[in-house]
Amino acid sequence: MISPKPPLFGISGRSGQGKTTLIEALLPWLRARGIVVNVIKHSHHSIELEPAHKDSARFRHAGAGEVLIASPYRYAIVRELRDELEPSLDELAARLAPADLTIVEGYTRESLPRLEVVRAALATEPLYKTDAAILAIASDDPAALATTLPVLPLSDIDRIGEFVCKTVHINFEMPGTRDN
Repeated sequence: MISPKPPLFGISGRSGQGKTTLIEALLPWLRARGIVVNVIKHSHHSIELEPAHKDSARFRHAGAGEVLIASPYRYAIVRELRDELEPSLDELAARLAPADLTIVEGYTRESLPRLEVVRAALATEPLYKTDAAILAIASDDPAALATTLPVLPLSDIDRIGEFVCKTVHINFEMPGTRDN
């Protein structure tokens, strides 16, 4: 079921709305249905994966373009951009292992289908009012939003997961429905 170029689906929202928490809840839901998922998260801040005195950070500071650090449990590649432009979302997605879906947090200027997380009590201006790529909203208070877009309860991971899969045309099995 793994796609060579998986579809991208964005989770967006203002800071503090719960984008990361929603993605954390979606990942086991998707995995339970046999869907392999990658995640790309954009940050506006510098990323330090190791303290400056550790080997990989020292190699980067000494001039290495990329440093790969590996263990029996995981590996990471850190690339110093120096004077290079930040790679595009497509370039970064192409570096990932094969998957059925790539969830993207951030990259709000990219053209990809997305769902916005809106916590009504935080009273921040939602993005869906000006972003046509937002196809639905996940909210802790669906009744508080005045929109024609579908509004899904933020706590209903089944409905949100089904919406994501339907939007990017991924078929899945409900857990426990496979014939033995």
